[in-house]
Amino acid sequence: MLPALETAPLILMLIAVAAYLLGSVPFGVVITRMLGLGDLRAIGSGNIGATNVLRTGNKGAALATLLLDAGKGGIAVLIARAVAGEDAAQLAALASFLGHLFPVWLGFRGGKGVATFLGTLLALAWPVGLLACATWAAVAAISRISSLSALVAAAATPLWLLLLDRAEAVALCVALAALVFVRHGENIARLRAGTEPRIGARKPDTRKS
Repeated sequence: MLPALETAPLILMLIAVAAYLLGSVPFGVVITRMLGLGDLRAIGSGNIGATNVLRTGNKGAALATLLLDAGKGGIAVLIARAVAGEDAAQLAALASFLGHLFPVWLGFRGGKGVATFLGTLLALAWPVGLLACATWAAVAAISRISSLSALVAAAATPLWLLLLDRAEAVALCVALAALVFVRHGENIARLRAGTEPRIGARKPDTRKS
C-alpha cells in the first residue's frame, strides 16, 4: 500500500533532487578531515559511516557522524512533508537514503545507510522509528555486532509498521530494508563465517566491509 499521489510531478521531482543532495553529504568524511583524523575511506573498512569513524578512536566524531547521517534523512522527510505532503515525504526518504548510499560527491560510493534509515523512520513515523532503534540497541547489547543489529532492525521494521497500523509506509520500508541487506552483503558472509568484528574493535584496512 502506498500513500495517495497528491503532489504535482514537478514538485516531486524537485523534492527528490534536493533530498538526494542532502542525503549525499558524507558527514563522516567531512568530520574526520576537519578533526585531522585522515581520509575515512583509507581507515578501517573504508566505509563512510559512524561505525568506521569509531575505529579512529574518536567517539565524539563517531557520535556526530551518527547524528548527522540520521538527521539528514529525517530533515529531508520533515521538509518534504511540510512543503507538500505524505507522498513527497516518502519520496524524500527514499531519495535521501539513495543519496547516502550513492553520493555524487564520492563517485557514488557511499555508506550502508543504517543511521539514515533510522533517521528517516523517526521522521516518517516516530513510534516505528523508536521501535527500530530499540531493536538495534537490543541486538547490539546482546551480540556487540553492529551489522547484525542493523539487519535485524531493518528486517523488523515492516512488521512494526503493520502492528502500528502504518501500512502506507510498508512498501517504502521493504525497499529500504532490502537496500540495507544488499549493502551488507559482505557483512552477512562474515556473520555466517563467524568472523564479523564486534563494536569498538579496530579492523585491519582490508577494504572489504
